[in-house]
Amino acid sequence: MNELRQRIEREVLSHTGLAIGGVDYAQPPGDPGLFGPDSVCWRIHGDFTSMLVGGLSALMLQMLHPLALAGVWDHSSFRQDMLGRLRRTGQFIAGTTFAGQDEAARLIRRVREIHGRVSGVAADGRAYAASDPQLLTWVHVAEVRSFLAAHLMYLNKDLSLELQDRYYRETARVATSLGAQEVPASSREVDVYLEAMRAELRCDARTLEVFRILQHAPTTNAAVRVFSVQAMQAAIDLLPDFARDLYPEAGMARRLMGRAFIKGSAPLIRWAVRDNAYFRAHKRLGLVPPR
Repeated sequence: MNELRQRIEREVLSHTGLAIGGVDYAQPPGDPGLFGPDSVCWRIHGDFTSMLVGGLSALMLQMLHPLALAGVWDHSSFRQDMLGRLRRTGQFIAGTTFAGQDEAARLIRRVREIHGRVSGVAADGRAYAASDPQLLTWVHVAEVRSFLAAHLMYLNKDLSLELQDRYYRETARVATSLGAQEVPASSREVDVYLEAMRAELRCDARTLEVFRILQHAPTTNAAVRVFSVQAMQAAIDLLPDFARDLYPEAGMARRLMGRAFIKGSAPLIRWAVRDNAYFRAHKRLGLVPPR
C-alpha cells in the first residue's frame, strides 16, 4: 500500500513546481513566510487537486483578455512546453504562499523582472506590457477567483463568506507587490470587477488554440491522460457563466462527469500526497499538517 501511495505522490509532484526545484521550503526554521499557517491561503493553496483544476480554469479565464493572451502568445513557450509553464506558475504560487519570507520576496522580484521584458502589440493593434497594473490585476483576479471556486467545489463548500473575503485580502498582497493596482479584496468586489471586465473579453482563434493545447498536452501514462481530460471539463465547469459560454465543449453532461470524476479522485490524491509545499512549510515551523 505504501508503494502505491509513493507512486501516486511521485506522479502528482512531477506536475508541480517542486519538479523544477529552486525553492527551499525547509529554511529558515520558524519562518512563517508571508502569511503563516493560520492564513486562509494556506488552506486553499495546500490542496493539489483543487489547485490544479482551479489553475486550469484560471488560465482559460485569463486568456479571454486579448492583452493577457498576447503576452503569453508572443513570449511564452506554452506551445512546446505547456506543463513547464504550469509548473512555473505553480512554483510562484506555492513559493509566495509557503516558502520563507526571503524566498517569497526573491520570487516576486524575479517575476517583476520577467514582466519588465514582456511587451508588444496585440493582434487588435493595442500595445501591451506584462507590467501594466491593470493587466496584472486581471490576471490576479482570474487566478484567485478560480482557486477559491475550486476550493468551494472540491474541498470545503462551507467556507464562510468572511473567510472568503479574508482570502482575497491576503492574496491581494502578492498582487500589489507585483505592481497591480486597485485589486478587489472581497467576494463582492471580485464579482463587480468581473462584471465590469466582460466587455473586454474575447474568445478568438488564438484563445481556442491555447484551449486546444491545454486539452491535448502530453501526459506520462493512460491514467494521467484520463485525469487530465476530466480535469479540463471540471475547469470549464468552474468558469463564470459568461466565460464558460464563450468556449466550445462546455456541455452540462461533460462538465458534470468531470466534476464527479475529480470529486472521486481527490480523496485518493490527498491520501497519497504528504510532501508538497504545504507539508514542507508545516515542517519548517515544527507543526503537524492538518489532514
